Amino acid sequence: MDVLNDIVRNSALSLLSNLYRNLVLLLFSSIVVGLFAMLVTLLHYGSQMSVQYGY
Repeated sequence: MDVLNDIVRNSALSLLSNLYRNLVLLLFSSIVVGLFAMLVTLLHYGSQMSVQYGY
């Protein structure tokens, strides 16, 4: 937790109020969770998908 506090303290987030700081961290966390869920889905069902490139 100390590492996360140091990162926030030494970044531009330290200038924001607590509400905006929490909103930015929530947005970042939701993007990371979404990307991780897509990776897990791709690894689980990737062999069954057919990918086609083209117009």
